[in-house]
Order: sequence, then C-alpha cells, then structure tokens
Amino acid sequence: MGSSIGRLFRVTTFGESHGGGLGAIVEGCPPGIELDLAAIQQDLDRRRPGQSSISTQRKEADRVEVLSGVFEGRTLGTSIGLLVRNKDADSRAYEPFKDVYRPSHADYTYDARYGLRNWQGGGRASARETVARVAAGAIAKQVLATFGVEILAWTQAIGDLSTDVVPASLAQVEANDVRCPDEDAAAAMELRIKSVRAAGDTIGGVICGVARGVPAGWGDPVFDKLEADLAKAMLSLPACKGFESGSGFAGTTMRGSEHNDLFEPGPDGIRTRTNHSGGIQGGISNGMPVTVRCAFKPVATIFTEQDTVDTAGRAATVKPRGRHDPCPVPRAVPVVEGMMALVLCDHALRWRGQMG
Repeated sequence: MGSSIGRLFRVTTFGESHGGGLGAIVEGCPPGIELDLAAIQQDLDRRRPGQSSISTQRKEADRVEVLSGVFEGRTLGTSIGLLVRNKDADSRAYEPFKDVYRPSHADYTYDARYGLRNWQGGGRASARETVARVAAGAIAKQVLATFGVEILAWTQAIGDLSTDVVPASLAQVEANDVRCPDEDAAAAMELRIKSVRAAGDTIGGVICGVARGVPAGWGDPVFDKLEADLAKAMLSLPACKGFESGSGFAGTTMRGSEHNDLFEPGPDGIRTRTNHSGGIQGGISNGMPVTVRCAFKPVATIFTEQDTVDTAGRAATVKPRGRHDPCPVPRAVPVVEGMMALVLCDHALRWRGQMG
C-alpha cells in the first residue's frame, strides 16, 4: 500500500534504510529497449551517500543488481527487478531513540498509523528509500530518450542564496558538489552548508527541473493532469514540502496580459512566445519545455538537544546522533530527475497507447 506509482509504466519500491537492501519492480517497460546499465549506475552514483564533504559520510557503493526483465542487454517487456544492497548500515546510533519520538521525523506518525515502527534509521520513511526511485527513474529516462525527451534538474537555491542560471547540460550541473550551474552562487551555497553543519544545524533549498523535447498531447484531463501527477510524485519525496509548475506562485503577481503564453509558428510546429505555463495547459503538454520547482525543508536531524516525548507520552529530550546530510538538496537533484522521468514515461505510454 502506497509504494507504487504509475499506471502503464508502474514502479513499486521496497526496502528500508537499515534492512538488507532496497529495490524496485518496474512493470510496463516496453520490450527491446537497449538498456544502458552504466547510465543507471551513474545516476545512483550521483545520489549515493559519502560522495562529498557536504553530504552524509555513510559509505555505500549503491551498486545496482538487475534481477530480471533484461536479456542480452535488451528489455524483455516483463517485470524488471532492481536491487541495491545496504553495506554500511549502523543501527547502534539509533538505539537510544527507539522509545522517543524525534521532532519532525516520521517516528510518531508511523506509530500512530501502524502501531509499531522500525526505529533503525527511520525504516521505510528514510530518504535512503529514494535509491530505488533513482534506479527505476534511470530506466524511464532511457525509454523517454526514444521519444526524444531529455530531463535535467539542478539546485536553484540553498536557504536565501539563489540563482537564475539555467544549465544547458548535465556537465554544467555536475561541475560542483552543490549541483548549481552558477559557479559563484555554488561557492557561496557550499560555504553556507558547511557553516550550518558546523553549528550542528541543517538547511533546505529549491531544486528546478526541466524536461525538454516533450511533444504536445501528453497528460489527461481533470484528476490525472500532467502537473497533478508531477506534484504528487515530487511531494512524495522525503523533505519535499512545496511544488510549482511553470510560473507557480510568482504567477499570482502577474496580470493575465503578462502571464498568457502567446502562440506563434515555430520551425517544428506551434510554439508559445513565453512559457509561464511550464509546458502544460489544461493538464496536457503543449510542446514547450516542462518546468517544475520543488522546495525541500531542512533535514530534521539536528545535533542539538530538543524537547520531545517518549512512546508513553511523557516529556523527554533528545539529541540525535548518526550520519546525516546537512542539506538534502544536492543529493536530491537526481531524485527529482528520476521522479519527473517516471511520471513522463507513464504519460508517454498512455499517449502512445491511445494515439497508436
């Protein structure tokens, strides 16, 4: 329950932060796709812990194992099984907190929902669950490439530091540990993250994503609008607290005469002069780049003492330990890409199934 996404391209994830491993079952992938396993691993490497001085120092290789659905380098059209084994889980740091609720974690709500919880590293609620999403999303990216679609995400803001630079390539995003395409802003962001970490605190930020090459006609009306499915996908990510499509909240400061995207003929067909709609109108793609913004709150684990209650409802204090990111944003960049890919791939197959 609650671990699957998609209708035709359907992904179900499994596993916990400190269990044997995490993985995904991918159903509906078309047969005959030449699957580049190195590309899947590349995205996992971008997400993995311990990759820089501004991320958690948990050491995980995050090597993906493809258990089924692929033969001689091509997808079979059957279920694809993906597994990433945990190698560096250390639950000892969490034992002092098994009977107390850590502020802004899922400890209390999981107890309220299920009557029990896995206190080891947050269990299913841990951001480590996203390793399975990235693996599945990397497959979706390769399916989308057959439609001519490319997805790219990047860090736009850390705290109150931001940039308007839009990257042209993945190399520009990966040029620094913050994954911000603006070199000057990236340097300031990295210093801010390190400063916050030194104080035992955490900080959030904003990730932008764009899908280029999406043709007009993807998406469904009313409840399955393309931006509605994108919003659900992004808001399902740990720490994601806000979503915008196109102009988002900034559109509320504009008049209709400013916000309307005027149609004009283009070299490849009808286009719009501006893209305040973010490539989606009426819940259906219009042929312009699909753009989203995702707001991530600060990581809940801070290394200062806080008030809380224990599992019996008595007042208590907690001072967390363990290995955690001081900022969720840099490692979440490939996760946002993966979730965009899962949603767009599902809608691409819906469109193809209806249009032929």
